Amino acid sequence: MPFIKVYIHTVFSTKNRTPYLHTSTLRVKVSKHIKENAAAKGIYVDMVNGFSDHCHCLISLGSNQNIEKIVQLIKGEFSFWINKNQLTREKFVWQDEYFAVSISESMLEPVRNYIRNQEVHHTKQTFAEEYLKFKEKYNFE
Repeated sequence: MPFIKVYIHTVFSTKNRTPYLHTSTLRVKVSKHIKENAAAKGIYVDMVNGFSDHCHCLISLGSNQNIEKIVQLIKGEFSFWINKNQLTREKFVWQDEYFAVSISESMLEPVRNYIRNQEVHHTKQTFAEEYLKFKEKYNFE
């Protein structure tokens, strides 16, 4: 059995940044569902949280997993679940694109805290501002 520890911080936005996840109660329900559903599929989600128009996940990849497939499974199942249960006023849709960056062992706690504190973080910075900072910090074109 291989011993692998690869952490990925993913961020995905709602289509057109629509604030579907507008209450903290809904965000807690969503986070719990994402974590439980991922675990049932053999995906280890260490931390998940977000704000009204986006979601952050800290994921540990297994030996037979790749980022694209994991994100596709999480986003696809989530969209199906939230629409089936009519948890938003209109049909929920994710943006196609997403961010994914590797996280070193020494940065796990700061990233966990960042994800955990999304509600506080976004009282000071919009997702659009956060998006631009991510692009700069990680040199995304």
